Amino acid sequence: MKPADLLAQLGVRTLRWLRALGHSASFFAEMIGNTPAAPRRLYLVVAQIHAIGNYSLIIIVASGLAVGFVLGLQGYYTLSRYGSAESLGLLVALSLVRELSPVLTALLYAGRAGTSLTAEIGLMKAGEQLAAMEMMAIDPKQRVLAPRFIGGIVSMPLLAAMFSAIGIFGGYVVGVQMIGIDSGQFWSQMQDGVDVFDDVGNGMIKSVVFGLVCTFVALYQGFEAEATPEGVARATTRTVVISSLSVLLLDFVLTAVMFSTPR
Repeated sequence: MKPADLLAQLGVRTLRWLRALGHSASFFAEMIGNTPAAPRRLYLVVAQIHAIGNYSLIIIVASGLAVGFVLGLQGYYTLSRYGSAESLGLLVALSLVRELSPVLTALLYAGRAGTSLTAEIGLMKAGEQLAAMEMMAIDPKQRVLAPRFIGGIVSMPLLAAMFSAIGIFGGYVVGVQMIGIDSGQFWSQMQDGVDVFDDVGNGMIKSVVFGLVCTFVALYQGFEAEATPEGVARATTRTVVISSLSVLLLDFVLTAVMFSTPR
């Protein structure tokens, strides 16, 4: 291949990527603009919170309990080397509320709820339901997408809080009930070391940002999917990949901003 041809292909791909980026930014601006009107149909928002959040509880609870068990074991093995096993509760709580809970909840959300949203919107497009709404002068972005957008943003922090609570309980079961750490030390160290605003609050901010990004990616991929079964399948795959990479990248950025200055 000639260098000129390689440069031409690079230019075409760059322009295509920039075009897609600009289109997604325009779509995001439309979603933000349609969001204030969504609460007027509160029943739609509540239905989406139920569909997105309630149906994700099983995987969140199971995963949170498993992560709590592992943190309890690994934390005890590490802290016992330095004679600080009584700080196990603090280690488990900080690991969950700061990092693991928002990130793992977002990844599970992208795999469970995100793919469901993409497939649902993609099938509505393939079945020409969105086109029928437009023919009836109904904006599908306001009627269909906006309630799901708000539902995802509201559900993510609630799921992350549930993940943290179940994970701490799992660490308590392993550390106190199985290994034998003093229960008072487990809880007192946690209460003294975890700050509501700096730790729990920043973790909730992360979960809100992750919920916004994952829900937007899912809705955008579903709305822009090709109206074929293969197109919906590819859009669902892109939802998981883009959401997961976005969460991991944003986690680094938010952590650098929130926790860069020591207390």
